[in-house]
Amino acid sequence: MSYDLIIIGSGPGGYSAAVRAGQYGLKTAIIERHSKLGGVCLHVGCVPTKSLLHTAEVWNHFTHSEAEGISCENPRLNFPKVIDRKNGIVSKHAKGIDFLMRKNKIETFHGVATLNGGGKVEVRGEKGTQTLEAKNIMIATGSEARMLPGLQPDPESILTNIEILNLNSVPKTLSIIGAGAVGVEFASMFNKFGTKVSVFEMLPRVVPVEDEEISAELEKVFKREKIRVETGAKCENIRKTPNGVVMTVTLKNGKKEEVESEKLLVAVGRAPNTANIGLENTKVELDRGFIKTNEFMQTAEPNVYAIGDVVAGMPQLAHVASAQGMVAVAKIAGKPAKPIHRDRIPGATYTEPGIGSVGITEAQAKAQGLRIKVGKFPFAANSKATILGMHDGFVKVISDEKYGEILGVHIIGPQAYELISEAVTAMESEATVETMMNTIHAHPTIYEAIGEAFNAVYGLAINV
Repeated sequence: MSYDLIIIGSGPGGYSAAVRAGQYGLKTAIIERHSKLGGVCLHVGCVPTKSLLHTAEVWNHFTHSEAEGISCENPRLNFPKVIDRKNGIVSKHAKGIDFLMRKNKIETFHGVATLNGGGKVEVRGEKGTQTLEAKNIMIATGSEARMLPGLQPDPESILTNIEILNLNSVPKTLSIIGAGAVGVEFASMFNKFGTKVSVFEMLPRVVPVEDEEISAELEKVFKREKIRVETGAKCENIRKTPNGVVMTVTLKNGKKEEVESEKLLVAVGRAPNTANIGLENTKVELDRGFIKTNEFMQTAEPNVYAIGDVVAGMPQLAHVASAQGMVAVAKIAGKPAKPIHRDRIPGATYTEPGIGSVGITEAQAKAQGLRIKVGKFPFAANSKATILGMHDGFVKVISDEKYGEILGVHIIGPQAYELISEAVTAMESEATVETMMNTIHAHPTIYEAIGEAFNAVYGLAINV
C-alpha cells in the first residue's frame, strides 16, 4: 500500500497533521501503537489532568464557600466518580479523533511502526506484519515520563503521570520530585483535594523555565496554602515501605531528612520516544535522543519529517506539536509554510494561581544586553479578580525601550493560561506596547489587567 504521507503517532501533532493532510487531498495513513488514538496528551496527559484540576477547583469552592455567603454542610467527595468523569471526557474525545480520521479519509493502522528506509514502514500489529510505502513520512511518536535510575513505577506507591491519574482514592500524603509544570499542577490539584503535599526541586526555584518573579509568586502562594516547597533539594535512596515510600532528602542547607509519604510522584521531565523505531535505517540525526530538524520540520533523511516531543530544541507541548504538524504538511503539500517563531509559543501551567507566558523573561533580556522597560500590574487591583476572590499574582510585560516592541509577557493569576492568548496574538501581529495601551478592554474583566500592565510600562496604569 502506497501513500503520500504516513504519520507515526496519533497525539495532537500526529492527528492534527493527518487532518490537514486530508484537507489538502493527500492520501494519508496514521499508525498508532495503542488501541486508541490521541496519544499521551489525551489519555494520560493534558486532557485528563485538566479534568481533575477543574474538579479540584469546584471542590475547593464547596469547601471554602462561607465568604460567598453559601453554607455547604458536610460536602462529600466521591473520588471514583471523579475518575469516571475524567475517563468519560477522554473517551468522548478519542471517539472524536476516530471520526475526524474517517471524515478526512485517513487510513488508521494499530501496531508498532519501524522505519525500513526508502520510504518503507513496517507495521506489526494484531493483523500481523504489513509493509507500507509513502512519498513522505512524519515521526510524531511523542515522549514518556523519565524515571529516576533504579526506580520502576507502580500503581501502589511510585507514580508517573500515568499511575496518578488512575488512583481510586485521594492519598493522605504525597511527595513530588520535580517542580516543573507537571509537578506543580498535581501539587495544586491534590492540595485542593485535601492531600498533604510536599514538592522537592533540585533547581533553585519552582517552574524554572518561567520568569523569576513568577516562580517566587507561585512558591509564596504554595507555602501559604500549606504545600511544602523545597528547592535546591536532592532526593535519593528511595525505597518502598508497608505504608508507602520513604526517601532521603538533602535540603539546600545541607541537612538530610527522611521523608515518608503514602505516594511518590516522579515528575522530572520527559524522554523522547525515538528508540526502536528504525532510525538507524535512515539518515535522521539525533541530539541526546531528540531528532534534529530544520525550520520546516525536515530531518536529514529526504522526505522524513519529525514533529512534537521528539524534536530537538523545542518545548514539549501539545500545541507546539500541532503547529509543527501544520508547517510540515504545508511543506509536503507545496502550500505556503511559515516556520514557528520560538519566542511566540505560549506556555500554560494550570495551577491556582495559573501561569501563562510567552517570549523572553526579564533575566533573558538582560543577558542578551537588551535595553528594556518593564510594566507590572497586580491582580489585587483588578475588580473582577476581587469578585472571583483571586487576588494573587500579576501581569508582567517586557518591552524594548526604544521602539516599544513586546519581547515577553508573563502572567500568574486567575486563568492566566487563558489570558496569555491576547499577548500571543499581539506578538504574532507585531503590535507594540502603544498598540496595546490603546486597545480597549471590557470592564469588569480579569483581562483588563493585561491592558493595565502595558500602560504600566510607561508608568500610566490607572488602578495602582
